[in-house]
Amino acid sequence: MQTLGWREWGALPELGIAAIKMKVDTGAKTSCLHAFKLEPFERDGQQWLRIWMHPEQNSDREQICEAQIHDQRAVTDSGGHTEQRYVIKSRLVIGDFDSPIELTLTNRDSMKFRMLLGRQAMRRQFLVNPDASYLLGEPQ
Repeated sequence: MQTLGWREWGALPELGIAAIKMKVDTGAKTSCLHAFKLEPFERDGQQWLRIWMHPEQNSDREQICEAQIHDQRAVTDSGGHTEQRYVIKSRLVIGDFDSPIELTLTNRDSMKFRMLLGRQAMRRQFLVNPDASYLLGEPQ
């Protein structure tokens, strides 16, 4: 079992994201990815999303990704605010872990991290050392 620090680097190759800083958040049930604009569309009879994001903190560089919509659900944030969010599935690569996870999408422009890694994605895969950072290094 791999040990994570409270923040780590990961990759979401299906979204074209080679490296993204994540806050490892054992208090969050689901993982969350930053998106400042979402545009639903249909492809081959399936519902998809075009996702605009800033993959790096403190940068205005935009990246546009596309993913099939997996679900929509109400999510309550740490401040107690509930919002309806789209849910997608995408491969997460972090250390030796390479598996699809669910990601809710919301605007995280005011947050320090563009992604939260929630406990559903970590279940039975990782231990967390809250005193450590970037234990698994940066993605290649």
